[in-house]
Amino acid sequence: MPADALLRHVVLFSFKDDASAEAVDAVVADFARLPGQIPGIVSFEWGTNVSPEGLNDGFTHCFTLTFASNEDRDGYLVHPAHEAFVKTLGASLARSLVLDYWAR
Repeated sequence: MPADALLRHVVLFSFKDDASAEAVDAVVADFARLPGQIPGIVSFEWGTNVSPEGLNDGFTHCFTLTFASNEDRDGYLVHPAHEAFVKTLGASLARSLVLDYWAR
């Protein structure tokens, strides 16, 4: 990897049909707080699906975190704030999909 390569951690969420808008908003807000709680996150962004193709397979929310190293990403995964966040998802999350890649 080039010295300036960045590791992207992409998370897709599909929410349960009975998840309230307030519950979904709380998940988004909780996720958005993680960069302030966990060192090593270079950047964070999120958005909802707006593709007209209809190929999202029920996934509506995308979150992208950027890290400078595998070690930073690995530290994020086991950080108590991330683990606590993951434990809150069961009530409203139907499915998740996670991909990591080195940006080229």
